[in-house]
Amino acid sequence: PVDFTKQKMVHAIEEPLVARVIYSRPKKDNRVIFGDVIQYGTPWRLGANEATEIEFFKPVSINNQQIRTGRYIMYCVPTPEQWTVVLNSDLFTWGLKFDSSKDVYRFKVPVKKSPVPYERFTMEFRQASKGIELNIAWDSTYASLPILY
Repeated sequence: PVDFTKQKMVHAIEEPLVARVIYSRPKKDNRVIFGDVIQYGTPWRLGANEATEIEFFKPVSINNQQIRTGRYIMYCVPTPEQWTVVLNSDLFTWGLKFDSSKDVYRFKVPVKKSPVPYERFTMEFRQASKGIELNIAWDSTYASLPILY
């Protein structure tokens, strides 16, 4: 709709915001993603191009760690069994250059097989019984980051 941006702003103001994520969405394009395009044990920007950014609008808890409000870049180090998801304070970096000395939080999350393959890399928030989950999916792999508030 013509007033889509305005509609989204009003909607956002009416509901208490918890978090938002800004990322790029690369395509699978018949490639082997995990273990080839995304190397196991190597930092991955969780998307393409610029660094993925997450912002928390209220204090939250992830894996029993208290997270302060604010903006962070987010990347992960994937393995076949789990991902180490990292929040980093170096906001003005490009997607392939991480200064690990500015890592603020690290979380280990299990990796699962998705019920359907994702052609495009996807990150989406879903309601959970105690807060929300940030579901991160591409190809036939996904991980969920539990966010409690």
